[in-house]
Amino acid sequence: MFRLWAKTFKNTHLLNDIVISDDSKDSRTAKVVHALTQVCREFDLAEPIWLDSNIKDFQRTRKTRFTQDSFIETLPFDFLEVQIIEED
Repeated sequence: MFRLWAKTFKNTHLLNDIVISDDSKDSRTAKVVHALTQVCREFDLAEPIWLDSNIKDFQRTRKTRFTQDSFIETLPFDFLEVQIIEED
């Protein structure tokens, strides 16, 4: 089972969160992309751009934060954090 936890924060306060589960046989990258797409649909956001810093953080810690720099639209929060909480 693969599970990704996404959270939005403003002024260090958690605004909303969601856990996306995926038990498909897809690759880890495909699962992350699919889960992030679902998160953005649920939170009514455009998908963020993966900057080099996001990729490095995610590879190292299985977690990254998308700030305003990763989005084209203006955000109603400070950052979107995504983290893998379970991986098969």
